Amino acid sequence: MWLFLAFVGVPLIEIALFIQVGGAIGLWPTLAVVILTAMLGTFLVRNQGALAMGNLQRSFSELNDPTEPLAHGAMILIAGALLLTPGFFTDAMGFALLMPPVRKSVFNYLRKRVQVQSFSMGGVHTQNTTHPRDEGVIEGEFVEVDPSKRPTHQPSGWTKH
Repeated sequence: MWLFLAFVGVPLIEIALFIQVGGAIGLWPTLAVVILTAMLGTFLVRNQGALAMGNLQRSFSELNDPTEPLAHGAMILIAGALLLTPGFFTDAMGFALLMPPVRKSVFNYLRKRVQVQSFSMGGVHTQNTTHPRDEGVIEGEFVEVDPSKRPTHQPSGWTKH
């Protein structure tokens, strides 16, 4: 239902705003404002995205939870899409998402509504301590080859049969 309202409501709002703004300032100034906001938005998204990428890299290097920098990066990406979409309402929403306090409040709102089941950083390997360690045992994985799928070519000589 929300998606339907977004796909119907947002274009209706944009059309109404284009009519109002175009009637107030004229066609060419309206088009110039739309183009300028797209250009300004591209510049701001690039800068904010670089900052978000730096924060994400810092959280990885310090082994901190990367949830917030990832969420900020995703919101900056959404802001970029909104700013490149022609319209005044989408531009306002995009510029709002580029402001760090707005992103922080959106993140806090979503954090309250989303329940994280688990989180882990990197691959932690643990030893199986149920068997005594034997120096002659080499641990590994194997795949059983179906006998009907034997190679049809001669061995290269690098391996023995």
